[in-house]
Amino acid sequence: MTRYISILGSTGSIGTQSIEVARKNGIKIYALAAHSNYELLAKQCIENNVFVACIYKEELADKLRELLVGKGVRVITGMSGLCEIVTDKNSGMILNSVVGMVGLYPTLRAISAGKDVALANKETLVAGGELVMKLAREMNVNIYPVDSEHSAIFQCLQGNKRSQLKKIILTASGGPFFGKTENELEDVTIEQALNHPNWSMGNKITIDSATLMNKGLEFIEAKWLFDLNPEEIEIIVHRQSVIHSAVEYADNSVIAQLGCPDMKIPIQYAIMYPERVECDCKPLSLTEYGTLTFDNPDYKTFRCLSACIEAIKRGGAYPCIVNGANEEAVRLFLDGKIKFTDIGRIVEKTLDVFEYQEIKTYDDVVKWDQEARDFVNKSFVR
Repeated sequence: MTRYISILGSTGSIGTQSIEVARKNGIKIYALAAHSNYELLAKQCIENNVFVACIYKEELADKLRELLVGKGVRVITGMSGLCEIVTDKNSGMILNSVVGMVGLYPTLRAISAGKDVALANKETLVAGGELVMKLAREMNVNIYPVDSEHSAIFQCLQGNKRSQLKKIILTASGGPFFGKTENELEDVTIEQALNHPNWSMGNKITIDSATLMNKGLEFIEAKWLFDLNPEEIEIIVHRQSVIHSAVEYADNSVIAQLGCPDMKIPIQYAIMYPERVECDCKPLSLTEYGTLTFDNPDYKTFRCLSACIEAIKRGGAYPCIVNGANEEAVRLFLDGKIKFTDIGRIVEKTLDVFEYQEIKTYDDVVKWDQEARDFVNKSFVR
């Protein structure tokens, strides 16, 4: 029986690698979706004999159709197109690697349709974690983490009782500015912030890694994915990105997952679970690294990390609010309208200005995400 997968965000870093992994393992790609890169999307569809292509920006649909004339690919658009893919009975597993809040609704629709989800979209769990995990339990749907850290934790939990878990240890590379003070970061350029030491990623997630917002989002994700209390999650800085994360058990044994920094490993584990097969990545040689180092995060300098942890401790809409504020702040920084250090200050201020609000529905998530964005744009854009 042919296995199918559909990939949202196919032209990004995770999406392109996911196509490679699927093709190598004989998994047929039913549908692909991209935000605006219609030329690469068309190329991917032709090379992989895809049945359905979704371009999120509807004004690019005709250009995509022109490139796919005679190729047997049906072109759809927008959020309705994403939802059509994830609910299509032929789509198979859904790999969601879109960037931003746009990823939440298709995830909920996929789960409602009974689809297993390989999840690389952080905002799905950061903004709507309680909704997503509750629905997944009700629908008996599996959510497989694609982030290297959450994949590592997921792997370390295999064969062990969840009740015996003491805490998880999330590792962080520390980004390009590890060891710097806030004063030293005042004049950081966009180019400097986009120069990550270990990983090649899209602009938004690379900036998030530089501010350590990315690790804060992963802290929130881990709480929902593994049903943890914030006190059961520890973050350590591990510059080499060899230990991708670890789990400490009741007997104080620590089990870690190691490997060279390569996203193909967690992607493959998510879409091939529970099988382990050969992977086109460099084998790990510990002697080549020689030394692995560990440090505590600087919560004072990297305000985004502190804000995320505080947000999930407060609960309700706060994680959604800090996520929305950060997305707007990163956009403003990449547009050259604010300083790098303003990102953390904006996220911190937005967290403190809102009162507690419950999240009961998807519409609640949308409301408080927009409220946070509006606050940022009214308060910090001159």
